[in-house]
Amino acid sequence: MLLSADEVNARIEALVDQLAPKVSTGSWTAVVILLGATPFASDLMRAFSRRGIDMGFDGLWLQSYADARESSGRMLVRADVARPVEDCGILLIDDVFDSGRTISFARDHMMHKGAREVLTCVFARKPEAVTEGLDAWAWDAPHRYLVGYGMDDAGKMRGLPFVGAIKGA
Repeated sequence: MLLSADEVNARIEALVDQLAPKVSTGSWTAVVILLGATPFASDLMRAFSRRGIDMGFDGLWLQSYADARESSGRMLVRADVARPVEDCGILLIDDVFDSGRTISFARDHMMHKGAREVLTCVFARKPEAVTEGLDAWAWDAPHRYLVGYGMDDAGKMRGLPFVGAIKGA
């Protein structure tokens, strides 16, 4: 275990304190990159709500890993957002930022669809990641293969309430 459930929650609260001033005015929609970021996005939405910030919510299902432990380098849109994003601020939510390809693709995709602006946030930023293209993150993760809190190993361990790492990976 790398982060307990309580530590995860504390990092989310701090992240929302950082993001709240940026998304408190105008029309905003949170767009979760499915599937791994779903628990993180749900907790973020509840934390924003506790601060009186209500934004739309949608999902963008992108795939570059399939069941592998490394990205294929190709991005596949499995399911696009369901609601229009024209002239709307988008808070793009992902689980892990390492190469930056997923968030960069998703940001460009939202801007191409007419978003007013796109802010990006992730739960975990890997040490090798350059922060260019990333607006906010909850945790600086070690260079390990992460599981739990939505992150998986071939579809398993997503439901763990904490963040762990695979031994030897």
